[in-house]
Amino acid sequence: MIRGRIRNALQMTSLAISLAALTFAPATQAAGKGPGWDDPNNWPEYHRSFNAWRFSPLDQINKRNIKKLKVAWIHQPGNIAHGLQVTPIVLDGILYYISADNNVWAVEAASGKTLWRYTAKLDPVSKKVLFASACRSITVGRGKVFIGTLDGRWLALDQKTGKEVWSTQLTDIKGKDMGAVFSSSPVLAGDILFGGSTGGDSPIIGKIYGVNADTGKRVWTFETLKDDPKSWPGNSRAKGGGGAWMPGTYDPTTDTIYIGTSNASPDYFSDERKGDNLYTASVLALNPKDGSIKWYRQEVPNDSWDWDAAYEALLVPHEGKTRLVHLNKNGFTYVLDKDNGKIENVWQYGENVTWAKGVNPKTGEIIGPNIPQVGKQTMFCPSALASRQWNHGAYNPMTKLWYSTGFEACTTVTASRDEPEMSLNVLSLGVSELTFVDPPGKKADGYVAAFDPITGKIKWKIRWDMPPLGSVLATGSGLVFTGDVRGNLFAYDGDNGKELWRFSAGSGVRGGPVSYAVKGKQYIVFPTGLGSHSPIFLSGLFPDFKEIPGGAALVAFTLE
Repeated sequence: MIRGRIRNALQMTSLAISLAALTFAPATQAAGKGPGWDDPNNWPEYHRSFNAWRFSPLDQINKRNIKKLKVAWIHQPGNIAHGLQVTPIVLDGILYYISADNNVWAVEAASGKTLWRYTAKLDPVSKKVLFASACRSITVGRGKVFIGTLDGRWLALDQKTGKEVWSTQLTDIKGKDMGAVFSSSPVLAGDILFGGSTGGDSPIIGKIYGVNADTGKRVWTFETLKDDPKSWPGNSRAKGGGGAWMPGTYDPTTDTIYIGTSNASPDYFSDERKGDNLYTASVLALNPKDGSIKWYRQEVPNDSWDWDAAYEALLVPHEGKTRLVHLNKNGFTYVLDKDNGKIENVWQYGENVTWAKGVNPKTGEIIGPNIPQVGKQTMFCPSALASRQWNHGAYNPMTKLWYSTGFEACTTVTASRDEPEMSLNVLSLGVSELTFVDPPGKKADGYVAAFDPITGKIKWKIRWDMPPLGSVLATGSGLVFTGDVRGNLFAYDGDNGKELWRFSAGSGVRGGPVSYAVKGKQYIVFPTGLGSHSPIFLSGLFPDFKEIPGGAALVAFTLE
């Protein structure tokens, strides 16, 4: 009897040890190699990999043990203006991020301990620009940390110490580039940094810059408005907008920059710019050495609805080739040949789309556009804030699904001629009225969904009563992470959308969650703290926005 009890005890102990090993096994990654799979322990760039998957191959945190996820550490930058909109960068156990007003942080990725902090000395003019305080991204490489500033500069910091290495003024913020600043960081393409400024809704000429990453010397400038009177009749080019305000991507296999441009200006009054308004509302493929165009795809010629093309250029393998999948604000997703921009397919992303009767899936031609009229109210869907905001989706190469968010709302506008006075926070919208409204016969709401990125077929969709404004993370264990505007953080089963975990962070998610590993332990980090202008614009349609507290905190999770 005693011998039997001892044997049973040993068996139970062995089982417990086995289960513990299963739960706390060192961080591993799902099988795969190449872009999106490489360097699994780090999150080295904005989308983790140049193909913009936002996919971490790590699978230590999985569907079986996700409920054992606990808070590992919290880092608070102090200033909650505009929340935390960043996607952190993680390299070799150090996490880098940027908070309001160009404050840059390096912290231990396993503990959250601050290693160094840099606070940019901004021109006081930065407090007067439209995007004051907003900081969306940071870039790390070549021994430096790079940011774009709210007074129109790019600057480099020493990666180890946070000391400033160089600073270069790029926009003429008080002059011809009135109010144009950098809410996003430049991106590395070899030894060239590239990126664009704000200004899509401003009466200026938008620009994309190329700068030597080691010296800060400007190498080239690309004006996003083509110098062509057929494209921009009369004096319309001088105030045509067309910024490039989100981070682009760089494909080292073809030495190609992909970057999207914003809308033409005035946004809703297009009577005096009756050309195609190149290169607004376009995906550009540029040569990083000189900024010359390899190809372009204009998704919305003569944009009259504020349809930026600034979102991520997702590269997806399909039938032996790589396709570039690109969501426009207009509620359609464009599937392109990444080497020449040729259209392979166009599919409808939004549920309520009335700004046009459709888009030809073979040519991209707009069918039956519903153009805003002067002195007459026009309603169109999706709303002026798009079928999905700039927060990014995530692609899992194992499920072959693109996990992305969206929301359904519409806008009424009454177009009008405007002659805006040049000021640092000027908007050139070309409207006398703009209102966010419910879709016809429905209540405005949001969702997170799983799409086939090539065809648009929906695998699953989960409704939310408020618009999602945070990015999505997919992992090698088939988990999908994202958060809502109330501060609820979620993990879903990527196969069926089943909720597996949630955590209340207190303030909403506007940035991008990431995953990485330190000393064999996997972490999930969420930037929390609701911010940006979107909650303000949408508060009339979604009154609960007025009740959501502000905040700014990085919250790191790991297994118990």
